[in-house]
Amino acid sequence: MSAQNANEIINATACEVRDRLLKKDIKPTELLDILEDRIQTVDDQVNALPTLCFDRARSFAKKLEAKPMEDRGMLAGIPVPIKDLTAVNGVRTTSGSPIFADRIPDWSDVLVETMETNGAIVYGKSNTPEFGAGAHTFNPVLGTTRNPWDLSKSAAGSSGGAAAALATGCAWLAHGSDMGGSLRNPASFCGVVGLRPSMHRLSDGPGTSPFQTLSMQGPMARNVADTALLLDAMVGFKNMNPLARPSPATSFLSIANKKIKPIKVAYSPDLGVSPVDPEIAEICKNAALQFEAAGVCVEEITPDLLDAPEVFKRLRGLDFVVGLGPLLDQHRDKLKEDIIWNIEYGRSLSAEDIAWAERKRGKIYYSMRQFFTEYDLLICPTTIVPPFPVEQRYVTECAGQKLETYIDWLAIVSTITLTASPAISIPCGFTKTGLPVGLQLVGKPQGDGPLLSAANLLEEILPKMQTPIDPRPKVGS
Repeated sequence: MSAQNANEIINATACEVRDRLLKKDIKPTELLDILEDRIQTVDDQVNALPTLCFDRARSFAKKLEAKPMEDRGMLAGIPVPIKDLTAVNGVRTTSGSPIFADRIPDWSDVLVETMETNGAIVYGKSNTPEFGAGAHTFNPVLGTTRNPWDLSKSAAGSSGGAAAALATGCAWLAHGSDMGGSLRNPASFCGVVGLRPSMHRLSDGPGTSPFQTLSMQGPMARNVADTALLLDAMVGFKNMNPLARPSPATSFLSIANKKIKPIKVAYSPDLGVSPVDPEIAEICKNAALQFEAAGVCVEEITPDLLDAPEVFKRLRGLDFVVGLGPLLDQHRDKLKEDIIWNIEYGRSLSAEDIAWAERKRGKIYYSMRQFFTEYDLLICPTTIVPPFPVEQRYVTECAGQKLETYIDWLAIVSTITLTASPAISIPCGFTKTGLPVGLQLVGKPQGDGPLLSAANLLEEILPKMQTPIDPRPKVGS
């Protein structure tokens, strides 16, 4: 294949690539060749996909190519990287931790199995911070992922590798996960799309806490329609996850493509829980107001979410005790200080501390349920700052306000986690220095389809963010 043809395919959308696969204009094995060349060209600068498994991928692709087209699944052979927190049979899965630096599971997470059944081809693992803790992708095993828009900046996290791979043309679709913004933050920093679906929309597992309600798996892509396509390939009830939901009767892609106009949406500059960089606030407000061009009523209003940061901090601490507490007892010397802090904080909580958080979360849910009787969407910034220097562990100050812990700067996304609502980050503009900014759209619980449809409409109105890009040593270069 010529370099020009390969470049055209790299720049194509996932939906366009699938159409070409269905027409047999291209084979899955050829897509893998194109990706391998692209990764060799650009990823040493970014470190988005530190673990590759092209031999496994080609074996899977050849088996797929031998099947009738109707049996190849909805993705029909599109390659997809899996976040390094999620097990893939026969592929190194480190969780970014020295404890599991050499782990090669002999099983796959049920979500990976679902995706492969639906025609996804796994060709690599995307980088993540240690155990996904923190919104900056670095770890002592696989190193740091850099932002392709400016290699001196963070790609955010914890799905930073997935976002950077999409932005550089090393993926058309990517798997991610999200507890306190881990899909949405890197989507914002890297100029791509990330969807945190409704609670337990997807089946995953096995895991240490199958009944947990904070961390969810989700799709990432370069545009909304492609994100909906991957969501369709991820859904499906598996009893490995006791809370997961069955597949919907109508595909998310078909709903997204209808671009159904919401009637009235709310815009909040900060959700009342966080400082926001003034430039980010202005860009996001202007983007939200673009809905008015489609005849949508946009009102600036903030729901009562004031207790959410403390609620999230406590429930997150509990989750860390459940999931990682035994590792602290056995491998304290191999855990980063932020994880140790989270676990020890969780262990310091009393039963009444947890009960308070659960009661407050219930009030937040019912308050938002009432809010959504008047508004179809809630819109706000995805991140409170533009991408920060890659050497910095986390954001310590914003708009003149000091932030105490490494999760404080995530309040604008972690607050939405508590509502059980689906939330999507879409690109909405650039800072004066040329760095991407993301807009967070929040839908009604179980309203993934209408959310994708509205996001697709707004994406069509907003200026197009051109991805993929070649990595840039510095913005403007």
